[in-house]
Order: sequence, then structure tokens, then C-alpha cells
Amino acid sequence: MGLLKGSASFVRFTVDGELPENPLDYIAERIALFSFKDIDDTYDEYSIGWVSILNMFDSEFDFASHIAGDYITLTLRVDERKVSPAILNKIVQKEEERIKKERQIPKLSRTMKVEIKERIKVELMRKAIPVPSTYELAWNLTESTLLFFSTNQKAHAVLEDFFKESFGLFIRQQIPYTVAEHLLDEESQSLLSKMTPEVLV
Repeated sequence: MGLLKGSASFVRFTVDGELPENPLDYIAERIALFSFKDIDDTYDEYSIGWVSILNMFDSEFDFASHIAGDYITLTLRVDERKVSPAILNKIVQKEEERIKKERQIPKLSRTMKVEIKERIKVELMRKAIPVPSTYELAWNLTESTLLFFSTNQKAHAVLEDFFKESFGLFIRQQIPYTVAEHLLDEESQSLLSKMTPEVLV
């Protein structure tokens, strides 16, 4: 479930790095630069970018719709064209049989099979409708924390890479140890660094 639903699952990240002097202007510029580009009318297989948390079709962010108090709220949208392996194999085998009958040969060479498979894959990919995936996030600028409303590990990896590309900042998933680092004073942090794992039986 996402940020605007009745209930939500999320993972907390720490945002590492420094923003420029005018952070809101910088963030707005970077969001615009890395906003989502639609691929419905192209043959592109993949597209990733930022859209409004209120509307997955809004990549313009009119009236600074991404700002909510101390938070930057965004949706990471990923569109991908996919072809089912079962459908691909079916069409490829059908085309192979057609060519064998047409040329009256008992079997096809490996090179020809590869060429047929690649050609069929391109044709099917062009007909496929991109499948969208959306992931919402809330970035607290004051606390340098980020809530990502997905527990999918693959989505986490995509977010980490794209967030770094977009804003020049690293994010790292928070665990109890890193949360303690964030909350404790310098003296307590020094004690924390000396702690060692214990096995409780």
C-alpha cells in the first residue's frame, strides 16, 4: 500500500550528502530533469522517472506539488515492455515450422533459429503495451530521512541508483544500529561504536 492509502508498508532510509544552498530550487530542477518520459508511442522497452504522488500521469509538478511542508513527496514510475516467454516460444516455433515447410528442409541451422527468435521478439515487443509500476516516497529534508513505500528489494536497488543519479545523494537503509547513530549524542555514539554482537541462546 502507498502513502495515500489507509495503511502502508514502508522502509526507512537515511539520505547522505549535502544539498546546495537553495535546496528547494535545486530539487525542483533535478526532478524536472529526471521526470518520467512516456514510451506508449515509441518502441522503447524501458522508462524511469519522477511523477506526482497524486497522479502518475503528471510529470510537470505544477505549483510545486512535490513540496509538503518539510517533505518532498514523489512517485518513482517505471514502465517496461515485456513479452511472455511462453508466447515468444510459441510464435518462434510456429515461424520455424512455416519456414521449414516453405523451404522443404528437415531442420534449421542454429544461426537461422537465432535470427528468427530475435526478429519475432522485436515484433512482439513493438506490439506490447508498457506495464507501469509506481513507488511512492516521502523525503524529510530536515531529518535527512526517506520513507519508501515498498518492501520489494528489487525496487530498493532501482531507487538507490536513480536517487543518486537524480540528486547526487546516497541513501542507505536504516537498521536499529543506524537509527541509534542518528538519535544519540556524540558521547553515546562513541559507546555505540564499541558494541559487539551477542548470540542469545
